[in-house]
Amino acid sequence: MASTSARRSAARRKTQRRRPAKTRRWSAEVTRRSDALDLESGVFRKSPHAIAVSLTRSAQRSRRRKAGPYQSAMSMLSFFINRGGRGLSASRRAKLERAKEELRKLHGRPAGRATRSRAKAR
Repeated sequence: MASTSARRSAARRKTQRRRPAKTRRWSAEVTRRSDALDLESGVFRKSPHAIAVSLTRSAQRSRRRKAGPYQSAMSMLSFFINRGGRGLSASRRAKLERAKEELRKLHGRPAGRATRSRAKAR
């Protein structure tokens, strides 16, 4: 005869439901259908400068954003990088980090933390 704990765990496994695949990919949906920015198709595949210009243009055109254009553009870029996580190749991550630097230059903002520390090391 099976023990009580074994029966409980078997019952628990039966009642647990798997999440539908749609809810696991919410971040991809945000990138495609962001309520704040209407992004150009394939924007994150372009050169770092083109990414920064495109995000800035999208942020300036948007009337639904809650923050300024710079903050909205940087937020979307950071979101995309974070969404990639470990699956993002080193070269792709470096390209997107350079896009952040370009975005800062376009808006006349100081260099980011990583950029400043590299400049000091030289």
